Amino acid sequence: MEPEEFDSDVLRQFVLAFKKGKLKPIVKSQPVPKNNKGPVKVVVGKTFDTIVMDPKNDVLIEFYAPWCGHCKKLEPVYTELGKKYKNEKNLVIAKMDATANDVTSDRYKVEGFPTIYFAPRDKKNSPIKFEGGDRDLEHLSKFIEEHATKLSRTKEEL
Repeated sequence: MEPEEFDSDVLRQFVLAFKKGKLKPIVKSQPVPKNNKGPVKVVVGKTFDTIVMDPKNDVLIEFYAPWCGHCKKLEPVYTELGKKYKNEKNLVIAKMDATANDVTSDRYKVEGFPTIYFAPRDKKNSPIKFEGGDRDLEHLSKFIEEHATKLSRTKEEL
């Protein structure tokens, strides 16, 4: 509830609207990026459902904090990962600043930074958390290859 003027009538109207199911949640979100064509898609609170929960695509999503040292170290590796898979039609490599945006699904728990999940296109409510491996190109690629539902099998460039 974000009323400009707060009094008993505003509160009463809010509670009635809530009981009738007519309220939409307020989602903390950065502005939707105008250009999101890079190798790593930027997800914000308002685009989480349309990008991460899209049933047509597998999505690898990194939740990060801009001040996090581990996240800064991961940035070039993650960009390289996005470039490696940029020609995959059904795979999105994405990232989200979890300090400035709400994650609209409670299945994606973020308790530390970076947190990385793989959301298979056919199991959006059962994301797979990346745990225990090095956060390098080799291990992240292996994680994707292991869980992807549909990858084109082409030879890697030498």
